[in-house]
Amino acid sequence: MAYRANGVCALPQKLNFKYASGDTRFSIRKESMNKILRSLIILFILLGIFVSGLAGGVMLDRFVMSAYAAPAADARPNTDLLLQAWRIIDQNFVDRKAIDQKRLTYGAITGMVDALGDTGHTTFLSPEMLKQHQSFTRGEFEGIGAQVEKKGEFIIITAPLDDSPALKAGLKPGDAIFKVNGEDMTGKPVEYVIEKIVGPAGTTVDLVIIDANDGSERELTITRAVIKTSDVAWARVPGTTIGVARISGFSDGVSAKLKQALEEMQAQKMTGVILDLRNNPGGLLSEAVSTTSQFLKEGSVLLEKDAQGKIEHVEVESGGVATAMPMAVLVNYGSASASEIVSGALQDYGRARLVGETTFGTGTVLNTFSMSDGSALLLATLEWLTPNGRVIWHQGIKPDDKVSLPSGAAPLSPAVLKTMDEKSYQESDDLQLQRAVEYLTCPDAKCASDAAKQPTSP
Repeated sequence: MAYRANGVCALPQKLNFKYASGDTRFSIRKESMNKILRSLIILFILLGIFVSGLAGGVMLDRFVMSAYAAPAADARPNTDLLLQAWRIIDQNFVDRKAIDQKRLTYGAITGMVDALGDTGHTTFLSPEMLKQHQSFTRGEFEGIGAQVEKKGEFIIITAPLDDSPALKAGLKPGDAIFKVNGEDMTGKPVEYVIEKIVGPAGTTVDLVIIDANDGSERELTITRAVIKTSDVAWARVPGTTIGVARISGFSDGVSAKLKQALEEMQAQKMTGVILDLRNNPGGLLSEAVSTTSQFLKEGSVLLEKDAQGKIEHVEVESGGVATAMPMAVLVNYGSASASEIVSGALQDYGRARLVGETTFGTGTVLNTFSMSDGSALLLATLEWLTPNGRVIWHQGIKPDDKVSLPSGAAPLSPAVLKTMDEKSYQESDDLQLQRAVEYLTCPDAKCASDAAKQPTSP
């Protein structure tokens, strides 16, 4: 996850809270491509809450039980100093209820990981967080369904999941979680905030949210639910012959479902396709490669760079079914990891026009190293680049057309599009989708005057 300062939100001055739009990326060795790799904003789902910091990378789907060589004497941590700090706290801290051995131990590990400076990528997961992350790959979990990251003193919503309680409650990328059940979350660790928000389906949680657009506060009561992920869906844009293929996450089997959707579009004489990757936090590298390969005949999907600067190419797979179909791609701040691999490759080859906002911005491959108590370290071991060698880490994928949604507007999903007629679609607030449709239906100068009338992001 990238915590770069690309912009400043209009929050109250007393909060002194800055954050930016960014993006996510990741890479992996060619020989490991068939191993299950998970995105890091990961999808840090804690009963439906993702930690975006993880969403900016990829993990090998294995637990690395390595035999570690002893560090050099001058590289050893000062364990005596750590123990001294522990004893001082244990003997003198006035709030005795706050002295919890596990919490302090995990806090020390988290601090050590944070000191590496790989914010939002290299990460420590408690056993509970690891279990919830793994539950996402099974396609069903409990919670409110939101991807989050830490920005300064606040936990920020980076992407509400499709059809989730978070999305239905109006949470949007950039919103800050101020209070949970009346408790101020300012400065609290991300795992602490998540623990307060998660809970069984059917129960409620009260949130005070600071709006990303104007800094106002609003109170929400959200009922937790069992959330089932539906990774691929498509619909025709009313009044056009353009199909929208929505990918909400790159879990196992997504590329096969996309291929089927593209074949259905072609059978129904669609003349163009819009790949909607908005609020898609990523997933498996193998699925990102196979998805990109549906639209490219040859070339590299991404480049992988190791710590020594050696670069390897991950090549396009043969057999793509839509290599000549006109297309556009929708991205936003919630597009991360695998989404950035796909959109970056299609942009580099000039295969698709990217519409929306700069993506999240992650660029490392994460390996999972298991710990003795069931916790895990997600450690960055490789960096990935776009086919043209563009660095996405801390920078993100920038769209060709910058278009923001109006305040309070939500992206139109295929399920909603199927219920709309041409008039209701034209009156909708999904300006990003409308711009992509416009590009595919009239890409020439005759549409330029209409396009100029639509608001764009600064």
